[in-house]
Amino acid sequence: MSTYAIRVAGHLDDHWSGRLGGLAITRRADGTTVLTGCLVDQAQLYGVLSGLRDIGATLISLEVGDEVPAD
Repeated sequence: MSTYAIRVAGHLDDHWSGRLGGLAITRRADGTTVLTGCLVDQAQLYGVLSGLRDIGATLISLEVGDEVPAD
């Protein structure tokens, strides 16, 4: 499990969090949204990226943080 920060253009509403892997949604003053949180594996990451594509969000960046030990 790794932590991710996915930045997209525009402001996403909080209701998208469930469809986007339960990631936290933070709207920035610069007009972007950052989704942050842990995802289990690349399959879940690809699901989130597909969800962003499906809602027409423009991907700006994707950062992978530290791996989190599984319980």
